Amino acid sequence: MKNVLILSSSPRKDGNSDTLCQALAEGAREAGHHVEYLFLGHHRIAPCTGCGLCSFHGKPCPIQDDAKAIQEKMLAADVIVMATPVYFYSLSAQMKTLIDRSCPYYERMGGKTFGFVMTSADDDPACMDRTLEAFRGYLACLDAPREAFALRAAGLTHPAEAKASPYLEQAKTLGRAL
Repeated sequence: MKNVLILSSSPRKDGNSDTLCQALAEGAREAGHHVEYLFLGHHRIAPCTGCGLCSFHGKPCPIQDDAKAIQEKMLAADVIVMATPVYFYSLSAQMKTLIDRSCPYYERMGGKTFGFVMTSADDDPACMDRTLEAFRGYLACLDAPREAFALRAAGLTHPAEAKASPYLEQAKTLGRAL
């Protein structure tokens, strides 16, 4: 049994990327894994101020919000799934803000397995290349991460389209395979 943390960064609850996260969670639970699902839109995560207290002085981040608790869940997880809608060929603000706030924790994030879920209105999956590279840029800062999958769900224009798409079953299958 693995400890799986799913981070949904869609600003829309039950939007396409969030729907795929829920399907992935269902598949992971079916496989017997412990799953924790977090909808980042329900958490307050302020942007990094670049003060340097964590990175240069080894002190705790002075910002009092939900980032620390989420990062602690990331440290406890075996598998971390990061999901985002694609906005202007990149990550949602919610996901990028969480990644930026991981400075005090990223050196302890090594050896974990990561999966990525991306949704786009554009029909061409290649439109998600930059988004995937942003996720991989984060992994490049970690010690020995493993990328398990990158689900590129293209052509989902309207908020509920994922529910009737083949991506829903793909997400469940990926969850079962963790």
